[in-house]
Amino acid sequence: MNIIQTVVIQGLAQAQPAAGAPQAEQGGGWSILIMYALLFVGMYFLLFAPQRKRQKELEKLQTELAVGDKVLAAGGIYGRVVSIKDDRITLELDSGRLVVHKSAIMGKDADAVVQA
Repeated sequence: MNIIQTVVIQGLAQAQPAAGAPQAEQGGGWSILIMYALLFVGMYFLLFAPQRKRQKELEKLQTELAVGDKVLAAGGIYGRVVSIKDDRITLELDSGRLVVHKSAIMGKDADAVVQA
């Protein structure tokens, strides 16, 4: 946050000339706008694009679930998919069965992928 404040203050200081100084450069505002645009483009590629990619991969995994898959549900619950009905998935656990929403599936069991 401190870096952003420094950049904004420097940008405003460069854009506004001193009271008694002659105005020799008129195009100083464009350089600040270009700098902000580059900052937002960089933030997009560093923050938003990877998150969107992970979200698409998770949605793909959730739509491709099949009966018999060993999965990891939210909260660290490991189970095997017994049935799929609409958005409800029944998992078989060591101690019984559990019905969860499809969005609760966070990934496939890593041990099951290595054995396959």
